[in-house]
Amino acid sequence: MFLQRLAEYAQRLDLPPQFYRRAPVRYIIELDAQGEQLSPEPEDTADPSRREARRGQNLLVPQVQRSSGVKPLLLADNAAYTFGLPRDGKNPDREAQCHTAYLELLHRCMADTDDPAVAAVRRFLGNHPVDRLRLPDDYDRGATVTFRVDGQRVTERPAVRAFWARVNTPDADVMQCLVCGERRPVLRRLPGKIKGIPDGQPSGTAIISANESAYESYGLQASLIAPICADCAEAMTVALNRLLRDDDTHFVVGKAAFVFWTREPAAFSVVDLMNQPQPDDVRRLMEATYRPSAPEVAANRFYGALLSASGGRAVVRDWIDTTVAQAQGHLAGWFAAQRIVDAWGAPHPPLGVRALAAATERELRDVPAPTVYALVHCALLGRPLPPGILYRAVQRTRAEQRVTRSHAALIKLALSSRRPVAGPIPDEEDPMTELDLANRVPAYLCGRLLAVLERAQTLAIPGANTTLVDRYYGTASSAPASVFGSLMTGTQAHLSKLRRDRPGAHGALQREMEEILVDLPAFPRTLSLHDQALFALGYYHQRAASRARARAAGERQEPHEDE
Repeated sequence: MFLQRLAEYAQRLDLPPQFYRRAPVRYIIELDAQGEQLSPEPEDTADPSRREARRGQNLLVPQVQRSSGVKPLLLADNAAYTFGLPRDGKNPDREAQCHTAYLELLHRCMADTDDPAVAAVRRFLGNHPVDRLRLPDDYDRGATVTFRVDGQRVTERPAVRAFWARVNTPDADVMQCLVCGERRPVLRRLPGKIKGIPDGQPSGTAIISANESAYESYGLQASLIAPICADCAEAMTVALNRLLRDDDTHFVVGKAAFVFWTREPAAFSVVDLMNQPQPDDVRRLMEATYRPSAPEVAANRFYGALLSASGGRAVVRDWIDTTVAQAQGHLAGWFAAQRIVDAWGAPHPPLGVRALAAATERELRDVPAPTVYALVHCALLGRPLPPGILYRAVQRTRAEQRVTRSHAALIKLALSSRRPVAGPIPDEEDPMTELDLANRVPAYLCGRLLAVLERAQTLAIPGANTTLVDRYYGTASSAPASVFGSLMTGTQAHLSKLRRDRPGAHGALQREMEEILVDLPAFPRTLSLHDQALFALGYYHQRAASRARARAAGERQEPHEDE
């Protein structure tokens, strides 16, 4: 189904000629109709100031998949193939074989097409071109060189394109194509590779490949394990590469890339919403969930795929096939489920997949594909987050000895996603958005208490290098009974100092502690994963509420400009 939908999407694109791809071409040699060079130096199209043009201008040129074998690219190849100039560190004998194969292919093209431009290039290459060319000192022998005859690139000529398609469509077994369903000649190896998948080989990854007997079945080898005709292979390869290249249809998180598209063009941009959500866009999305969808939106299909790489192969981790209306509704619920105040108790813009995924690992690049898979499924299909995501988020709070907004939002999302509630949750019905004074769960109260004790220390010892949270958060969040007795005893000195120096702050802290402890007659010996999550939210909520009150008090004390 994934490959079929890609082939359908390709029909909406301006497809390149068969077996052509956009690739960097650095050098262009100008010739006249007789094959005489018009300039002693090849034109260098590289532009170091532009990342996309550092190796040359991106042009449509003949491309096929080649590995270690000798396989020339027609009229657009490197110096070894084109001129017989060996590259550094390469076997000179093999480089000579490459040049011979290039000339043989060019001769076949000239004989088959009878194209005068091809004949001009063949005449030029047969007349000691290296002796007549003035190559610069920094000439890149690994860069692609092509030709222009009378102002037209030879690779653009219709006869050349038709010849290249015939050469790369060999006689093959006739089988049923998995994509179009017709019995047609199928390819033993797909012509193109997929580029842009994290951790994939620089040359690209194969969407279908079997290079070991372990991957073969029914005696079928290479790409014949999933037979696809040349037209469908070309269409799906171009479509997937376009999706991975366009910023509006893909995003990358850690070691995974997510691509999406719709059956019919739609204004719905899931990449913007899930990658860098803006408050106004999210608000409009959530408002739209309460209105009936237009017929064209309700019927339009939404597709998505999560891809990663394993060596030279592309791995399809996930496939999503739903409607645009359903995806919008689930995404609105996803944003509502993660809604939480910021560290200062104020409303804060929603977080995207990248920010939430980063809350599970030390470095964003370490985020595994299953984590992205789970977050995307939760966002677009309304699936609950697995316990493993909650475990990773809780473990990060213990490892970092703190609870950031990303940690808190992901923990809240993980807990909310497992509640049997459909659609966005109104603010007044979502108790986990901010401090919940009605929550009397011991784990939540322990988290609140730790925040109060930390504030007492901070007020009593301003500028302390290490707080009690820096030292005891991990133990307090998993085995409260083993540490809270000592913490309460140590806090008495801080409270005594505040009673003397800041009686107002002392009174407020004392009341908060009493309100928490009245429903906490004993500290739990251990906390489960769910309770550790509630502990983290209690700590985060209490800290945010305390900061909000302190900020409000400071603003009330500031004199007005007219006073």
